Amino acid sequence: MDYVKLEKKEHVGVVTIDRQEALNALNSQVLSELDQVIDQVEADEEIYVVILTGAGRSFVAGADIGEMKGFSSIDGKRFGVHGGNVFLKLENLSKPVIAAVNGFALGGGCELSMACDIRLASEKARFGQPEVGLGITPGFAGTQRLPRIVGVSKAMELILTAKTIKADEAKAIGLVSEVYPPEELMDKAMELANAICANAQIAVRESKRCIRMGMQTDIATGSAFEAEAFGVCCGTEGKNEGMGAFLEKRAEKHFKLR
Repeated sequence: MDYVKLEKKEHVGVVTIDRQEALNALNSQVLSELDQVIDQVEADEEIYVVILTGAGRSFVAGADIGEMKGFSSIDGKRFGVHGGNVFLKLENLSKPVIAAVNGFALGGGCELSMACDIRLASEKARFGQPEVGLGITPGFAGTQRLPRIVGVSKAMELILTAKTIKADEAKAIGLVSEVYPPEELMDKAMELANAICANAQIAVRESKRCIRMGMQTDIATGSAFEAEAFGVCCGTEGKNEGMGAFLEKRAEKHFKLR
């Protein structure tokens, strides 16, 4: 692939968008390559957690304006559906995804980070949805995910003003979990990924599914879904090992995938 790279580090898959000449802007090719890499990660049972980042000084600066400039209404809808489907596939990946936002995360880049489960940011990171200043709306579900993450009022403010915010403000409004010096970002992301890898993976994946599903429905339906997931986990080796270690007062646990 030309622009999306996958590197495995034990049980962590590091996905890097590398189109530095365009600050990693998303064009149709990048989206298609990302789509393929997501499928690779899903199929690889040795990968427990994914870290998604960008090469150089940008996470993803946005969708490719050069490509979009000539779009008709039909072209625009097709592009939005393409990107939206890829991001939804990323969000629904069975494995947790950590966005390590190292620089610009604007427009499609901010939307990409929001499709991830956890967002960590460099002090140099910048976030925003500047689309209305370009005469368009967000196209990859920014109007849907941002209010779910930061609330309707703040999402309205960010989208309707098209302003860019720094990493510290992104943390203050809950858009990112933590902010680190640039040289520490990937180490901290890997540290977090390894902490997740150390747990029972069926329980991790079922917990992710419960949270994602619950955010889209009422609490009664979400609670029923959680009860089913809890039951699934009770039939796994992970439950036997985890509870056995607790009762035996063992600090070390030996989780298998199943």
